[in-house]
Amino acid sequence: MCFLFQWPFCERRCTYCNFNKYVSPSVDHDAMRDGLVRETETLLSVSQVKEITSIFFGGGTPSLARPSTIASVLETVARVTRVPHNVEVTIEANPTSASASRLAEFKEAGITRLSLGVQALCDRDLRILGRDHTAQEALWSLEEARKLFPGDTSVDIIFGRPGQSVESWEEELEELVALCDHHVSLYQLTLERGTALYRQVLEKVLSMPEQEEMAEMYQVARRILEKAGFLQYEVSNFAKNGAVCKHNLGYWRGRQYLGVGPGAHGRFIPWGEGKTLREARIQTLEPDDWLREVRRFGHGTRKRVQQTKLDILEEMLILGLRMNDGITHQLWLQCSPGLSLQEAVGNSPEVKQYLEEQLLVLDDRGLRCSWEGLALLDTLLPTLLLQLPISYQKSVTCSLPSIGSVPQALGSTTTAAHT
Repeated sequence: MCFLFQWPFCERRCTYCNFNKYVSPSVDHDAMRDGLVRETETLLSVSQVKEITSIFFGGGTPSLARPSTIASVLETVARVTRVPHNVEVTIEANPTSASASRLAEFKEAGITRLSLGVQALCDRDLRILGRDHTAQEALWSLEEARKLFPGDTSVDIIFGRPGQSVESWEEELEELVALCDHHVSLYQLTLERGTALYRQVLEKVLSMPEQEEMAEMYQVARRILEKAGFLQYEVSNFAKNGAVCKHNLGYWRGRQYLGVGPGAHGRFIPWGEGKTLREARIQTLEPDDWLREVRRFGHGTRKRVQQTKLDILEEMLILGLRMNDGITHQLWLQCSPGLSLQEAVGNSPEVKQYLEEQLLVLDDRGLRCSWEGLALLDTLLPTLLLQLPISYQKSVTCSLPSIGSVPQALGSTTTAAHT
């Protein structure tokens, strides 16, 4: 079971961000610590999890939390369930809240891996994105992080920024690759409705690169990172020397996970409530409301939806195909013993066309994108997601008992219920 903690506070809101974030002049750190600890205890009890395989502190800006808060949460997890001594514990950090002394405190608290939000090495672009650090501050933080977390420091960087060219992006990434550690997360800038950047582009104050340019930027980045020894193991993630993010691999492989904190998401079976089916859960978004609910009920779960087998299979397609390894037959059959990958999507004429074009590969290993197909995943997925429910419904229909046997089955069930 993976564990996600959400710290929703930031010092400022980036112009492109539409996440559940709050800019607060005064955060009640003691109350947040108590709330995170209480909800952790509750959800661990509800899920009856036996072992935690990875822990991730996301946000918001979790590096704004007190290291003592992180330590308290980790101590709670270790007290309630089993945590292997070498478990991966990641925290996201901004360069302005990642001084050498603070990073050392996080390491002392139990953090083993750092994800640093560099985002750009161009001061003009950092200002456009609304970031509160300069390129030089990012590089200083990266240097300190590598000393404390050698081999376990990841950097996030965004491409497709307003006014960015393929040539400037290539130079920037070459500089970053020469300085970074063993993991890079690469994200294409997306215009989200309601954000400051969206309004600026809509009002023609700023202009985005053309789609063809952004596609070329992605391919350039893949080539540069590959040349530098990085293996692309997911659409946006690259690692060398095996420094993959185990926590994110858990998501992409359909593993259950708990989400604690305002706006956190989770996917798990609430065995402690006598349930046997997996649920999708979302915690209350607003921190003050979340705290009140945690104090009253022990948790701030605002929405919970029981997932059908089809829901889980659709998630597996969407997330599993993000990995270069794709979806193995073994993993698929764990969730769908009566419907193989071939039966689920492989018989569609459109999918057969993708296979012939070598954008998808379906062989004895499973289903995955080719190197070319991975860059076109958003184009391929709608066809797969359209075919899956058709194949699933057909398999369900075929597995139903024949009409002649139904009355007997119903009769025996009814009799058993009355006795």
